[in-house]
Amino acid sequence: MKDDPRYVYFLDDNAFEETDRPGFRRRVVNGEQMQLCFWRIDGGAVGSFIHQHAETEQLGIVFRGMLDFRIGDSEDTEGRTLLERGDVYIANRGVWHGDSTFHGDDEYGECWIMDVFVPPRSDLKPTG
Repeated sequence: MKDDPRYVYFLDDNAFEETDRPGFRRRVVNGEQMQLCFWRIDGGAVGSFIHQHAETEQLGIVFRGMLDFRIGDSEDTEGRTLLERGDVYIANRGVWHGDSTFHGDDEYGECWIMDVFVPPRSDLKPTG
C-alpha cells in the first residue's frame, strides 16, 4: 500500500486549490492532531493581514522565495522580518503575524511555505 492516500501525498500541481486571495494556492492535509498547509504564492502577492490564532500554534518554513512579514507580541509590531529558503517561524497561540509580502524564486516565480497547525484549524478543509 505504498501509494495509500491516507499516508502518502506526492507533489501534484493539480492538488493545489485557488483561494479567494489572488496569487494564493494551497494544499491542506490533516492528521488527527495536526494539519499541514502547503502554500504556493505568486511573487509580489500581498494580502496576508496581521492576525493571531487563539486556539492554534503555527510553525512555518520557507522552501522557495522569500517571506517579508511582521511577527511579534503586539498587533502594533512594526519591525519586519525577511525569511529566506530554509528559515522557520513559530507563531504560538496569541502571537501576531502577517502583513506579508511574498517574493518569488527564480525558477517558479513563487514563494513556497509549509505551515503546520496544532491543533488543526477548522476553517481549512483538507484538499489531499
